[in-house]
Amino acid sequence: MNDILNWLIESVQSVSPLARNLLAGLAIMCETSLFVGLIIPGDTVVLVASAGVVDGLDFVFLLGAVLIGSLIGESLGFLLGRFFGTKIRYSKLGQRLGEQNWQMADRFVEKRGGIAVAISRFLPVLHSLVPVVSGMTAMRYRVFISYTAGACAVWAGAYVTAGYLLRSAYEQIAGQLKWGGFAFAAIIVIVMIIAHFAKQRLEAAAEKMADSPAKNEDAL
Repeated sequence: MNDILNWLIESVQSVSPLARNLLAGLAIMCETSLFVGLIIPGDTVVLVASAGVVDGLDFVFLLGAVLIGSLIGESLGFLLGRFFGTKIRYSKLGQRLGEQNWQMADRFVEKRGGIAVAISRFLPVLHSLVPVVSGMTAMRYRVFISYTAGACAVWAGAYVTAGYLLRSAYEQIAGQLKWGGFAFAAIIVIVMIIAHFAKQRLEAAAEKMADSPAKNEDAL
């Protein structure tokens, strides 16, 4: 296990920091665009790229690339919704997402406005639909981008920091324990379980917010 993890970290670090960080930014840009985010695991790419961070400057560069990529992807989703929203929604590909997901995104944005935009960044499926649905409404782009920018900053900071800290934790564990690789794998599993349940809680809260009465003033 140690050999595999060491090989993975060394492989990531062997890639040029410029290329690695730009690829991470590109992946997250695709991940936050409609439908692509359901295929390309942008968050995984960011975590792997974060494991290759070598110094403070590299960390800042990666963080900036991921943040910019997120904002571009979210903006593309909004513009697609503004100009092609209905066609996308009722296309064969759009319908494969499930009409119930579109309707939930509709209610969420209609009742919660910018708050819906911010929360959706942390939720599967909705993070691809909400930007498009927002573009289909009367919400102004400046309102949309102001909410999504804060959410993207938190998301990017959390993932880049998590990947870097996990790499650092592994190096310490592997250096002190014979079975450090297995101990680290166990930590990863625990973190993934916690993240899974946290997302479930957010999804439940988002669904409750979508169904509860509230006046949306952000789109006016």
